[in-house]
Amino acid sequence: MMRPLPRLRLCASACTAALIMAAPAWSQTPVLTQPQDAALALPRSQPAIPAPTQATFPGVIRYEADVTDRDRRIISVRQTIPVPSAGPFTLLYPEFLPGNHADTGPIQLISGLTVIAPDGRRLEWLRDTVQPHAFHLDIPQGVTEIRVEFQWLTQPDGGPWRVVQTPGMVNMQWEKAVLYPAGYAATGITIEPSIRLPEGWGYGVALDTVSNEGGLATFAPVSLYTLVDSPMFAGAHYRRFALDADGASPVYLNVVADRAEQLEPADGLMAKFEAMVVQADRLFGARPFDRYEFLVGLTNQLGGIGLEHHRSSENTLAPDFFNRGTGSLGSRQLLPHEFVHSWNGKYMRPADELTANYNVPTQNTLMFVYEGLTSYWGEVLAARAGLATKDETLIGMAGHAAFYENQPGRQWRALHDTQNHNLLGYRVPGNWPSWMRTTTDYYDEALLVWLDADTLIREGTDGRRSLDDFAKGFFGRQNGEVETRGYTFEELVAALNAVHPYDWSGFLRGRLDAVGPDAKAPLDGISRGGYRLVYVDSLTDAEKRIQTGWASDFQYSLGFSLSSANRIGGVRWGSVAYEQGLGAGWDLIAVGDRAASAEALREAITAAKGGSVPLTLTVKNGDRIRTLSIPYHDGLRYPRLERVEGTPDVLGDILAPRRR
Repeated sequence: MMRPLPRLRLCASACTAALIMAAPAWSQTPVLTQPQDAALALPRSQPAIPAPTQATFPGVIRYEADVTDRDRRIISVRQTIPVPSAGPFTLLYPEFLPGNHADTGPIQLISGLTVIAPDGRRLEWLRDTVQPHAFHLDIPQGVTEIRVEFQWLTQPDGGPWRVVQTPGMVNMQWEKAVLYPAGYAATGITIEPSIRLPEGWGYGVALDTVSNEGGLATFAPVSLYTLVDSPMFAGAHYRRFALDADGASPVYLNVVADRAEQLEPADGLMAKFEAMVVQADRLFGARPFDRYEFLVGLTNQLGGIGLEHHRSSENTLAPDFFNRGTGSLGSRQLLPHEFVHSWNGKYMRPADELTANYNVPTQNTLMFVYEGLTSYWGEVLAARAGLATKDETLIGMAGHAAFYENQPGRQWRALHDTQNHNLLGYRVPGNWPSWMRTTTDYYDEALLVWLDADTLIREGTDGRRSLDDFAKGFFGRQNGEVETRGYTFEELVAALNAVHPYDWSGFLRGRLDAVGPDAKAPLDGISRGGYRLVYVDSLTDAEKRIQTGWASDFQYSLGFSLSSANRIGGVRWGSVAYEQGLGAGWDLIAVGDRAASAEALREAITAAKGGSVPLTLTVKNGDRIRTLSIPYHDGLRYPRLERVEGTPDVLGDILAPRRR
């Protein structure tokens, strides 16, 4: 059961009226006063929004979605909602979406909202002026249920929101197309869901199907919490694979694709996904779900996603991923990452993420665990399962290490504050991510913190214990246990101490709070792991495959990246390029006397290495053209983890498959 948090901020007309009475009288000179009572400008007074203090909503909400309007990409919804009594009744649209860690509910896309009584009367709603995700109704005497209808106007390509529907598939995310009664915990609101799909479509979802006839799929009643946590992937081309069908908590892989032939997996691919399940068992020791459904879209038409749920996850991969059995390193680490979230983030969840419903603000004080530790184990699990090789994983880790060794933003902003980044504007990168710091930091820098912790435990116990022991003790618990548990920073520290006594509070705080000109990136785990971070001027074939943008990446030399159109981007704060006055909007038009290209720039940097002749670059921004003379002579620089001879290969041990 999710425990309720403090009451929602209430908007009551009586409060605003009292403030107005205390305000100074209006004069010809404008003064700042409290706002005028909203009731004077509204059709009726708006009541307070009930806080979610009641555990159980009386009755069952019938929910019907229709996703058959594929050409216009409109999802129509009808809900039949019992009403406990006459009088004020408030419906909420989810604002704070799980896994987004922010107020990202796309209420702007909800249209046509109509409320009808059983006798056909329209009941006009009133949107709350302070909490616009709330709709107030005044229920007449004798009305015991209402019918609520609306449309979710999902977006096509090029829109500001993610594409969730194409002519051949749909990613049904219930939380973006549902209204629910205020005043109750999400776990205590029961919904009986159904969905109308195009005839012949298959689907994957972590709900129990009661019937599926003529394209109408009906599911067993669940709580609103479970419905929101159980998205659907459906499509004309669908296939389900069993990764472990015989266990007490079976695991399946549901795949939809643009074309039927894309559903055929390459030789050995399914064996690697099966190994991922085995290695997760050996890492955590128990499965916190009754069944698990991977949902995968093989498409470039649906919006990209990797989103965790307790008993499923939403994932998109390249259309030919299954056929080839390979892809980018990140694509091969995606499913392991989301699978780990079933333990870390869903079953065991930071206590300040356990809000009573989806309109209570979330807090993100433990994102370095929720996402950072999941990123660490996701990469480790991919290597242990064979989805990535040891060398590929080390190449990826070198990229993490180099980025944070060269990140200047730590001078003013500590890692702990980046956990608020989504609340400041959902994953908005800005033009200076190296200085601003972003959401990525509590994933990837925190990953390095957990590598540091793992190697410290191994070193302190002569290899007898590791972070794997922490995984079993803190996240493993009992097979089939699905009730979410909240944890605090103090409980996290206690669990680490149970594995290896140490000043874990000081260890974590020192890395989370490190800020200022002397603050360093958390790279001790790499040196303890038997490696050092170095920079080289040429790459191996494997490094080129993993560092896919290597040819136009000059981050650790001149301090920027170059697009295919020769646009200078990602200028690193304080870098050579920064000192030359470059930032967003500049184009490279010439390198010396050659037309601009990434190849020409690489060759020029290489030729200038160790010399004294400056690089000459011609750049353009709008109508302005500048010729830069850059005294840079250190050559191309790409990161690599180099083995320290004579030391144990601890990183190799971490990435090796567990035998038990």
